[in-house]
Amino acid sequence: MKRLIYLCLCFGPFSSLLAQQDSIASAVDSAHVRLRELPASGSPVRLKQFIAPVTLIALGGLADGTNLFRGLNQTTKNEIVEDHPAFGTHIDNVLEYTPGLAVFALRGLGIKGRNTLGHEAILYAMSLGINAALVTPLKHWTNVERPDGSNRLSFPSGHTSTAFASAEFLRREYKDISPWYGIGGYAVATATGVLRMFNNRHWLGDVVAGAGFGIASTNLAYLCYNKLHIGQKKDRQGGTTYFYPAVSDRSYGIGLVKYF
Repeated sequence: MKRLIYLCLCFGPFSSLLAQQDSIASAVDSAHVRLRELPASGSPVRLKQFIAPVTLIALGGLADGTNLFRGLNQTTKNEIVEDHPAFGTHIDNVLEYTPGLAVFALRGLGIKGRNTLGHEAILYAMSLGINAALVTPLKHWTNVERPDGSNRLSFPSGHTSTAFASAEFLRREYKDISPWYGIGGYAVATATGVLRMFNNRHWLGDVVAGAGFGIASTNLAYLCYNKLHIGQKKDRQGGTTYFYPAVSDRSYGIGLVKYF
């Protein structure tokens, strides 16, 4: 006969935790139903999927940090300024989030991605959080002056990294439905990077490295998700262990359900 252990680790006000104790029994009864709604994994992440973003980061760093590629940065800027001296737009401030928001828009239209809505929200938040944690400190550490001379926070491009993180998120959620979703997302991300250069806010190397950081951030988000959300994996005794996020009005935590 199967036995079930239900555990919820919550981080929040103690009074909120006490209030939840009365609902644990009913949660156990419905746990088997809820488990079927959880995906087995966020999306498989393999080491080779980090080759392209690491290469982009390396190339962008070489363009900004070495004499060998620095001329390419300056040449690209000069050609853009010469051909489009009065160019200026703020659409890049919107485009950076467009691929990510498209995931939720598509779900609203009834076109479901790989994961449930709640897990998609967690994955996208993780992706943007990892991206900010990587890019923001690096901007201050590298101290690269922007092409327009406004400050020294040029490398890497934050708008571009966010756009490519969003594009990779869209690709992963809808790659099993059609590759065109990912292609469209990456087209928008590329346009964001190009517009950052046309606005004279970033060098070519900033944009190339930003693309790498964005893709890597989303890959890391899915990798972390897969590690935390074990899904349907058998333990040594032949039981099944599940982990999932637990959120209530005033507390947050990790839920665990174990069959043996």
